Amino acid sequence: MRPFFEGTRPGRVVRLGTAEFEVPVLYLRDESFGALFTADLGRLRMAMPSPNLHPVPHKPGRGLVYIGCYDYLDTSVGPYGEVAVAVPAVYGRRPPPVLPAIFEGRWPGFGAVILHLPVTTRLTRDGGRVYWGYAKFVADMRFQSTPEFQECRLEEGGKHILTLHVVKRGPTLPDRRPLVTYSVRDGALLRTLIPQSAIVRTALGTAGSFLELGDSHPVATSIRELGIDFRPVMTRSYLDRSAILPEGEVVEQGVRPLEGYLGAEREAGELLTTHLPVLVPPPSAPVVQPGASV
Repeated sequence: MRPFFEGTRPGRVVRLGTAEFEVPVLYLRDESFGALFTADLGRLRMAMPSPNLHPVPHKPGRGLVYIGCYDYLDTSVGPYGEVAVAVPAVYGRRPPPVLPAIFEGRWPGFGAVILHLPVTTRLTRDGGRVYWGYAKFVADMRFQSTPEFQECRLEEGGKHILTLHVVKRGPTLPDRRPLVTYSVRDGALLRTLIPQSAIVRTALGTAGSFLELGDSHPVATSIRELGIDFRPVMTRSYLDRSAILPEGEVVEQGVRPLEGYLGAEREAGELLTTHLPVLVPPPSAPVVQPGASV
């Protein structure tokens, strides 16, 4: 096992019905990418489970939403896919209007409030909900990766939720800053510090990258109601990434629920990954959808 994972085993064995897994959960290798979008700051504040969580402002009246797509190829709970819809926020103090890339991992209290976290397996859905309070449901994901771009199409029951298309641009740099998430479990706000070791390309205002939302799925509707702009202000493409998911810590009691969309009872969703080694022209960015912020 790589030095990054030293000291993580043996872990604590937890059980979910007939299934069991060890905590911390180990993510040995994944293919992941994401993009940061602006959204209505007032609506983001209303989505926070605690008044002590302050969405990061970007400019007057606008905050930020991060959508990240993760194709987990090798983990201690098996391969699966995941899509995160999260709001960069700071617990305990109001942050300045700045891109999170500038101070994440350094600004006290910074983290991502998880609004939705669909996955492709029932074990990771149940484990995430029971032990971390993550707003998970089982969905279908189709990943596509080429030398020029990465894309994920998220669906449930044949209904399109979102498609995220990210062009691979920007300098390649190591990233060992931990990820921090905020979630709610049994009325308590959890903060989970997730160590990671990664090589990432980050670009600001990347042309050619875009978000497309479905028309009728509840999750797509909830994202659209945040007043999201479909043009990203920042993108990330990970060339290599590993992570460790430990148990979270309670930072506040008596907060509002943050269950998100529950979804249908399913054993597993579809996970399809396509790698195209040849250069393929990326599709054109779609016309800004009705209701989109400009």
